[in-house]
Amino acid sequence: MGTITRSFANNITTSGVLLPASLVNNSIANVTAYNASVATGGMVLISSQTASNSASISFTTGINSTYKEYQFYFINVAPRTDDTSFRFQTSTDGGSNYGVTATTTYFLASHYEDDSATNLAYDTGNDLAQGTGFQYLFSGNGNGADENGVGTLQLFNPASTTYVKHFISTNQYYHAANISINTNVAGYFNTTSAINAIQFKMNSGNMDGTILMYGIV
Repeated sequence: MGTITRSFANNITTSGVLLPASLVNNSIANVTAYNASVATGGMVLISSQTASNSASISFTTGINSTYKEYQFYFINVAPRTDDTSFRFQTSTDGGSNYGVTATTTYFLASHYEDDSATNLAYDTGNDLAQGTGFQYLFSGNGNGADENGVGTLQLFNPASTTYVKHFISTNQYYHAANISINTNVAGYFNTTSAINAIQFKMNSGNMDGTILMYGIV
């Protein structure tokens, strides 16, 4: 036992902490369970919804105090009506009403498909200044077979009853005028009530596409 004891002692600090060299692939692979209280981190898929010629996609359950951050992924979002815009709003009453007051920013980078022009600009027409309307994420999305959009939206601590609710969204879509556009949208919902629902829709007509909702551990 003396040799084993000395070998073990060589892999532990004077304060009783195991040295990194003592943990190798074989030893970690032999662990069959971890303490449930240890947070491993990562993303938890809460819900997935797919629109097929649908008026909107709403998430009215699953947004609560379980997670401090929620992430939404937009996959192949496309309008049925050409040159329309993808938008969102939140609710504090479970989805009965969508119109929480918000102040936001919206800027974009664009590149024409024929390389005739590029642009980097702030778009005052697509932001909100203590407004209650739906916030634009894509503006002027085309409805052709090769025209759609993708993106992400991060919503932070929506269950807080102390602070306003911040969000950040990054998106890439194909404009009806044959333009590749990247948008960066951010802001806050000016409420200390808990946000517990969110809705996505076009400003006109129906849409296709899939939206995933994740909780961030």
